[in-house]
Amino acid sequence: MPVTVFAAPAHADPAAEAADLRADLDTLLADPSVADSGVVVLDPVTGEELYSRDADSPFVPASNMKLFTAAAALEVLGPDHTFGTEVVIPAHRGKPRTVQDVYLVGGGDPTLSAADIDALAADVAAAGVKVVKGDVYADDTWFDDERLVDDWWPEDEPYAYSAQISALTVAHGERYDTGVTEVTVTAAAQGAAPTVDLGAAEGYMELDNRATTGAAGSGNTLVVDRPVGTNTIVVSGSVPQGAAPIAVLRTVDEPAGLAGHLFERALEEHGVTVRGGVEQGEVPDDLRTRVVADHTSPDLAEIFVPYMKFSNNGHAEMLVKSIGRETADQGTWAAGRVGVEEAVAGLGVDTSGVVFHDGSGLSRTDRVTANAVVDLLASTRDADWYPVWASALPVAGIEDPFTGGTLRARMVGTAAQGTVTAKTGTMSGVSALSGYVAAPGGGDGLVFSIVNNDHTGPAPLAVQNAIAVRLAEHLGHTAPVGTLAQGARVQENPESGELECSWELTC
Repeated sequence: MPVTVFAAPAHADPAAEAADLRADLDTLLADPSVADSGVVVLDPVTGEELYSRDADSPFVPASNMKLFTAAAALEVLGPDHTFGTEVVIPAHRGKPRTVQDVYLVGGGDPTLSAADIDALAADVAAAGVKVVKGDVYADDTWFDDERLVDDWWPEDEPYAYSAQISALTVAHGERYDTGVTEVTVTAAAQGAAPTVDLGAAEGYMELDNRATTGAAGSGNTLVVDRPVGTNTIVVSGSVPQGAAPIAVLRTVDEPAGLAGHLFERALEEHGVTVRGGVEQGEVPDDLRTRVVADHTSPDLAEIFVPYMKFSNNGHAEMLVKSIGRETADQGTWAAGRVGVEEAVAGLGVDTSGVVFHDGSGLSRTDRVTANAVVDLLASTRDADWYPVWASALPVAGIEDPFTGGTLRARMVGTAAQGTVTAKTGTMSGVSALSGYVAAPGGGDGLVFSIVNNDHTGPAPLAVQNAIAVRLAEHLGHTAPVGTLAQGARVQENPESGELECSWELTC
């Protein structure tokens, strides 16, 4: 059903303008696609609520929970915070040619890449190490060994948005997906099995290829799965002969094991012979050690761009455990949740209606109120790290994914384009959009939160878009000249009913 889009009427009387705005938002929220909703629109300078509906009712937030995690991370860790990874060997005098074991020690870096691991191996070789008599150990004990939040859906585990959380994990691509590998399936001759490349996990994961190549022009029924409790990629279905290769991200079991596998392979490539194998284990407390290589991540301000623009669940959960490490010396969800809540409360936000169960919003136990979200958005404006926070939010209608993020295809050609910066949130039955509407000229504007729950059809994105556009028009913005309005151009999840949150989705 199309959503009515209102043009802001011109009034000399601000009270009349506000009344028209409230009436228009009431009409938009009466759309049949909308079920239960908490909505607040606030002037953060005057404190005036221009609109409020069920503002203190608890709602599942989806990825709007990342707003709380992000604010807490900036408050507790700081925008200059970095994450370290080290290579540790038993202490030696002079250059160690032969060592018993070598330890790759993770420090919660969400951006550690295969190239970074290769550079660490090169530094080990440059330090003089030629032989590892024993094993390569992957040490991820900076965090605990709880890999998934207790109420995440098991059927989501193969997908990147539900990757296992570890203090030693490999980030894929420029958007830093953690705990995954890229699986590429290439059609063969008709009737033959397609070829499957397991990417970085080649040699670490098992492959069960049950797929076949169908006739040219036939349907694509390919399924790439990692059954729960396994470290096996199962490929089934059919891919048409002559089709372009199909690449998907799939999670690995025990991300630290993959990091250790890549490190061992890189050592060998740099001329270091490893006689043992790859294990997961902690540097012994009684072992005298020497650091022979180290890597430092980009600072948190830089990491925040892929984290917030693309709604990275893995980053959110690693930040929660890092907050726990900073505040309680415990890299756990339990300690991190307490740290997040205390930091948010310290910003002046009433957290009495908020339930912090994870950092990403994938948990359906999380709860927020629209008032709490708006209070958070308003309070961050006074923080010294606000520029980092604001620049990391997706921007409506801006095509560049590192600017537009999950809003790059929404509100294109409307008054909200380039004006609305907001965090999205999408799961089955849950949708949210909360953020800022800048005033013309870049001055103070409006803060808003829209949290929709319990819709049974598609997410009410068109209604959210229309509300954001109406707020932009209320402030005096107009659509860019020569553009065609596209109020709700969004992509559907190609793989799962759970939309929280692969890189291709509005999350």
